[in-house]
Amino acid sequence: MYQINNFTNNSNINVLDRNGPFTVVEHIKDISVEPEDAMEAYYCSKMNFRKRQLLCDVAKGKGITCQAGEMQWCVGDVTATTGVKGIGDFLGKAVKGTVTGESIIKPEYKGEGVLVLEPTYNHIMLVDVEKWGGAVVLDDGLFLACDSSLQQKVVARTNLSSAMLGNEGLFNLSIRGNGVCAIESKFPRDELVEVVLQNDTLKIDGNLAMVW
Repeated sequence: MYQINNFTNNSNINVLDRNGPFTVVEHIKDISVEPEDAMEAYYCSKMNFRKRQLLCDVAKGKGITCQAGEMQWCVGDVTATTGVKGIGDFLGKAVKGTVTGESIIKPEYKGEGVLVLEPTYNHIMLVDVEKWGGAVVLDDGLFLACDSSLQQKVVARTNLSSAMLGNEGLFNLSIRGNGVCAIESKFPRDELVEVVLQNDTLKIDGNLAMVW
């Protein structure tokens, strides 16, 4: 039995989003600062440069898979595994990590409890994969966490020139299934443009496509 106090019910914490097993919170002000850093912290808060964290309800779904090294703390009957199901699976994950820039081993947390990831100044967005037709492709380095029921696959770009001209890799991480994926972005959702295509083509200058 556990009870978490002075976290999501703290006046300095703002709950930004909830979806599936995930809750995104934001620290309105960085109040643990020294006097010489107070002015910088004040203007960071005013410019929306704030710490954000992802809270995960491990009991929902089949557990939580996240990037290696992202766990800050957890409470409850929560166990962590490597998510590797044998030498063949390890080699496959090693290849995926090499070509996509993601961590080779993504730990899986299972059980009953709450998992809290490390704070970040990036923006955390929750993507309901089912609403994207059951599959999304992420730009390199965006993956933060997902419901463990979702499948992770590496997909190759069909257009070689798009990777070369955009200074990007030839492979990206694809998330498939019905569940929620959390991505970490330098850009807020308010600045993202969504384009819906029907038998048409979208061309983007550089590596500014995040999710497709």
